[in-house]
Amino acid sequence: MTEKLLFTGKTHNKGGRDGFTRSSDGELDLRLAQPHPAAERLFGAAWSACFIGAIEVAAAQRKIKLPVDPEIDTEIDLNADGGSYFLRARLNVSLPGIERDIAEELIHAAHEICPYSKATRGNIDVSTNLI
Repeated sequence: MTEKLLFTGKTHNKGGRDGFTRSSDGELDLRLAQPHPAAERLFGAAWSACFIGAIEVAAAQRKIKLPVDPEIDTEIDLNADGGSYFLRARLNVSLPGIERDIAEELIHAAHEICPYSKATRGNIDVSTNLI
């Protein structure tokens, strides 16, 4: 198998009261006065965007036409335990118009496909839920 670079996301961040993040293409330009909860929100947004793409790939592989676009409400928790910090995540997926067993199959497949899911596997507690 030959590796192929598909995309490189580039951002510049500055901390502090006048903190911000900007992408090199200008599409992302946000004030970030506090690093948290901004980091968790951005991580949730990025992961859920990727996960939607993974659901679409899983559906296409199975020749399933999605009647509507998938929606995801993602929750990223920042936790502390004895001075150690860790994350916990919930991806609450809505796939209207898809039978429950098929929707659950697509969510499971997407969790195997999505690079964010792969990167976090075994590192944080993640639950995927069909809502």
